[in-house]
Amino acid sequence: MSLTTLAPGVHAWLDPAPAPGHPNAGVVVEEDGTTVVDTLCVPSQWQPFGAAVDALGPPVRRVVLTGSHIPFVGGSPRFARAAVYGTAQTSAHLDQAPNVDAYRRLFPDLAPEFDDELRTRPVSHVVAEASYVSGAVRVVPLAGQMEENLVAVVPGAGVVFAGAMCSFGVTPVAFQGDPVAWADALAAVTDLGEVIVPGHGPVGGADDVLALQAYLWSCAEADGDPGALPSGPWDRWSGRSWDEVNVERAAMLARGDTGVPPSLLRRLGAG
Repeated sequence: MSLTTLAPGVHAWLDPAPAPGHPNAGVVVEEDGTTVVDTLCVPSQWQPFGAAVDALGPPVRRVVLTGSHIPFVGGSPRFARAAVYGTAQTSAHLDQAPNVDAYRRLFPDLAPEFDDELRTRPVSHVVAEASYVSGAVRVVPLAGQMEENLVAVVPGAGVVFAGAMCSFGVTPVAFQGDPVAWADALAAVTDLGEVIVPGHGPVGGADDVLALQAYLWSCAEADGDPGALPSGPWDRWSGRSWDEVNVERAAMLARGDTGVPPSLLRRLGAG
């Protein structure tokens, strides 16, 4: 694995086998230092990523977390001296002790890498509105995969690090978000830039966002029945076992139930 250059000073770290738990990250190098967008999940991912970022030269001054789920924050201690930017919801989640047993159940292929003493860094700078965190990087709050996510934009390069807001070729995980609200919010992502780096999957653009929107709307239209999902681009996506959770979540919200989908509880051994 290596950094992929998207524009001068703008790089993506792309997992070669995208799947849930195998995320991407972003790097933006400026005169005053480097901004890292998301920090990956487990040591086998963030250790080589950190080494590649170090090799660029400038120190890491800022870490932007697009969500609070472990695929995006697991490697945050690797960048111990950087300011950490996230939403209030991400901040609240990271102030709690991580549920290591839950991570092992959710990502069984990565289970041996989740240490019992796992800790992530807290948010040091809460982002409540769109703002620049550096001369080149603008962060924008959006509601999607959670009630409060961030995307990081490099306007001068037309690049959007969508992080938790986008999965291309990988089934999204909506147990903590509203699939319909998520689909609606994705329209804002395509307005921010032409080159979109998702949290999972290859670099894409507007057509990939449209496919993700269609999937999320289909989850709502399935009315609680994963078997009612129509055929679509998602037929070729990895992680389709998450259909059940996404469809169930959408149906629960339609009934006014904001609880945890039972299908997720079963995955966690609690249902």
